[in-house]
Amino acid sequence: MTDHTALDAITDVPGIKVGHWTDRRAATGCTAVLCPPDGAVGGADSRGGAPGTRETDLMRPGHLVERVHAVLLSGGSAFGLDAAGGVMRYLEERGVGLEFGDHRIPIVPSAILFDLGIGRADRRPDVESGYRAAKAAKGGVVAQGSVGAGTGATVAKAGGPERRLKGGVGTSCESGPNGLLAGALAAVNSVGDIIDPDRGSVIAGPRSDEPGKFLDGYELVRNGGEVPPGNTTLAVVATNAYLTKEQANRLASVAQDGLARTIRPAHGMNDGDTLFVLATGEREVDAKTYRALEAIAVRAVERAIIRGVLCATGLAGVPSAREWAAGVMES
Repeated sequence: MTDHTALDAITDVPGIKVGHWTDRRAATGCTAVLCPPDGAVGGADSRGGAPGTRETDLMRPGHLVERVHAVLLSGGSAFGLDAAGGVMRYLEERGVGLEFGDHRIPIVPSAILFDLGIGRADRRPDVESGYRAAKAAKGGVVAQGSVGAGTGATVAKAGGPERRLKGGVGTSCESGPNGLLAGALAAVNSVGDIIDPDRGSVIAGPRSDEPGKFLDGYELVRNGGEVPPGNTTLAVVATNAYLTKEQANRLASVAQDGLARTIRPAHGMNDGDTLFVLATGEREVDAKTYRALEAIAVRAVERAIIRGVLCATGLAGVPSAREWAAGVMES
């Protein structure tokens, strides 16, 4: 049996805070994940062929910076990368950042998803949006569904945008031996169907012409059906483990399995799938417990993705999976 944590959220990892900025009228938003003030060892892995990222190069092994101070996930396509500047401003005002010469520079990696095809394409997260998301960040319960970076997220788009369903933000946390924690937060915006890996059942697929039914999105893609551009699932894994930078990057690579197990297909040429790791360093790990960490991190990502879709609500004329299955259409 899985041993879930108190809130079953990424904020169960001590020192991790989450804040959203949401614009429901424009169907876009951003989500800030803040680290403890002294930062966390970071890692990143991009598997999609069309990532939109900022400050991910410095997270690779062999580069100078070891610790990051926040991660920003945003809608707005490449325009949304501006929102990370607002998180930097918020942290700078509070004296948080990398000491470099006489300056303190907050390190805020960021990744974006494409949501310009829903709501208003001329309104997207900016510096002020990122600042407000960071200001709203707190521990405790995390809002899920059509909020923050998941506001304009959609899934199951094989066959065309008229068949898509709402995606969203989800979170979860898994525990391992010796107090080890792996929490995940995901913003789910995939062309692929969403699959429950435990049961093999489809949670969200392209809308059939028959109300409440799904088409097989994988078969549509396999047979050359329409695949709209701009599909990305973003995730952050936070852990209380003490990891080296190399281990954090390795964990980011392994945790991508959570995407592959719940999104079918994933990591395509038109996808920007990117996963970040934040290690706060409270718990020592040996070879055995590191393997356990990999397992619980994958599981946390799986559950965060499923929750993001199941917690979503209809917006801008796109129903959620639950609303579609129930025959309810909400805007």
